[in-house]
Amino acid sequence: MTRHLITSALPYINGVKHLGNLIGSMLPADIYARYLRLQGEEVLFICATDEHGTPAELAAQAAGLPVAEFCRLQHNIQADIGARFGLSWDYFGRSSSPENHDLTQHFARRLDEQGYLEERTTNQVYSPVDQRFLPDRYIVGTCPHCGYGNARGDQCEQCTRVLDPTDLLDPRSAISGSTDLEVRETKHLYLLQSKLADEVAEWIEAHADIWPALTLSIARKWITEGLHDRGITRDLDWGVAVDRPGFEGKVFYVWFDAPIEYIGATAEWAALDPDHRNWRSWWYDTHDVDYTQFMAKDNVPFHTVSFPVTLIGSREPWKRADQIKGFNWLTYYGGKFSTSEQRGVFMDQALETFPADYWRWYLFANAPESSDASFTWDGFAVAVNKDLADSFGNLVNRCLTLSAKYYGPVVPDGGTPGERERQVAADLADIVASYTQRLADKELRKSATELRRGWSLANIYWEQSEPWKVVKTDPDGAAVIFRTVINLVRVLSLLAAPVIPASAKTVLDALGVGETRWPQADGIDDELQELAPGHPISIPPVLFAKISDEETSALEARFGGAPLEQ
Repeated sequence: MTRHLITSALPYINGVKHLGNLIGSMLPADIYARYLRLQGEEVLFICATDEHGTPAELAAQAAGLPVAEFCRLQHNIQADIGARFGLSWDYFGRSSSPENHDLTQHFARRLDEQGYLEERTTNQVYSPVDQRFLPDRYIVGTCPHCGYGNARGDQCEQCTRVLDPTDLLDPRSAISGSTDLEVRETKHLYLLQSKLADEVAEWIEAHADIWPALTLSIARKWITEGLHDRGITRDLDWGVAVDRPGFEGKVFYVWFDAPIEYIGATAEWAALDPDHRNWRSWWYDTHDVDYTQFMAKDNVPFHTVSFPVTLIGSREPWKRADQIKGFNWLTYYGGKFSTSEQRGVFMDQALETFPADYWRWYLFANAPESSDASFTWDGFAVAVNKDLADSFGNLVNRCLTLSAKYYGPVVPDGGTPGERERQVAADLADIVASYTQRLADKELRKSATELRRGWSLANIYWEQSEPWKVVKTDPDGAAVIFRTVINLVRVLSLLAAPVIPASAKTVLDALGVGETRWPQADGIDDELQELAPGHPISIPPVLFAKISDEETSALEARFGGAPLEQ
C-alpha cells in the first residue's frame, strides 16, 4: 500500500506569513493531506520554519532580540497561527534543529566525498561601515535583468531571477544603507551543479507527463540556461556551521540547508516516538512512498534543480519528489503581497476579521494555478456570501430546521424514493467521481467548481421539491425529500471537509456522524441512505454570516483597496 509524504515550502521565520504564502504552499498541501486521510491513506504531512540566513538575522536585529530567541518566538507564533487556520501538519519543525544541522553536514560531507564540492576564492561585497561582508539580503539594489529597484542580493522579488550580491546595480547595505561598499576576496564552498546537470535534466524529463506546466516550464528554463555551480556557504554567524578546516566562522547557505529540513523535520517527528516512528522509512531507500511538494513559483527552481542536485550528488538512495505542485502568485489589488514591506493581508490579521474557513474557501476557489490571481475584498465577499452562506450554509440550516419542525430531531421516516431521487443520486455520483479525481490531481480551482456543482444539485432538488408545501398534504412524500436532503448534506459535508474542516465538522456533528470517510461514487445509493429513519439529528448554528457592503468598504479602508504600484 502506497504511503503519502507531503511537504509544503518552509515559511521564513521573519514574521507572520501573508495570504499569498498560505495559498502558495501550506493550504493546498493541507487540503490534499486531509483528502488522502479521508480516503484511508497513510499520510505524513511535514513542514517547518526556515530559520537561517539573512532574513532571520535582519528581522531579529529589527526586533532587538538575539536571533535564536527571535526564531524560537516566531516559530511558536507561526505554529499557533497555522493550527488556528486548520493546517493539519503531522509535524511542524525548525530548520535550526540538531537533526537538520547533522543532516546538512552529512550531505556536505557526502558531496565532498563524491567530488561535487570545491573551495573557491571569490569576490564578495564588503561594507567598511558595517565591518562585515554583505551576503544575500544584507545588500539591496537594482536588478540587472528587470530594473526592479529593491532587489535583494540573493533573488529579485519581481522577476524571480537568482542573483549574487555583485550582480546588483547601485547596491547599498540593508543594515546601514551605506553605498560605500568594497569588493573583497573571501573563500567559499561551491556545489558543482554543472557536473550533475545531465542527471537532473533526465530526472526532470522523467516527470514531464505528471508535473504541472508551471513547474515543468521553470525547471526546463533553468536547465536550458545552463546549470551553474553555486556557492553554498556564507560569511554569517547564524546557521549550520561548516565543519571544515579553514571555514571557521562560516555557515551553509540557507537554500542549501532549508530543503534538507524536510528530512530533518521528519527526524524530529520520529524522535518524539522512536519506538513507533522511523524517519528513514519515509526518506531512505524507499519504494512505497509517493512524495508531493507544494510551493510558489519562486521556490520551484530550488526544488526542481538545487535540492535534487544535493540528493543525486550524495550517491545515496534518498527519496526525491514524485509530484511538485507549483503555484503562481496571489497579488493584493495587483501588487505583490510582501512580508518585508507589510503589504496585503497577513494570516493573523485574517483570523482577526473572519473564521479560517472563510479564507480557506476563498483561497481554494481562487488559487493562482494557471496565472497570478488578484485578491480584492469585493471578490472575497462574493465568495463567502454566494458560495458559503447562500449555497451551502443556507441549505443546511433550512433543511435541518424545517425537518425538526415537522418530524422532530430525527431523520424522517416514511415514503419511498422515486425517479427524481434516482436522478439526484446519478448526478451526485458523477460529481463525487469528478471531484475526487480533481483533488487527486491537485487541481484546486477545478475541484472548487465540482464542489459548487454538488451544492447546486442539492439546492435545486430542495427548491423544486418544495417539501415545506408537500408536508401539508403528503407527509410521507415530504419525508422522502427531507431524508434525501439530509443525506445529501452529509455527503457534501464530507466532500467539503478537506477545504472547510471546521464548518464540515459542525454539520457532521449535528447529523450525529461519527467516523468519517470519503463518499464512494459507485455506492452513492448507499451513501444517500446512510442516515436511516430515526437517526438522531440536531440543528447547528448558522454556519456563515454574510459580509455586508459596509463591512467590505471598512476592510478596504483598513487594509487598502486602491491598486498598488509594483
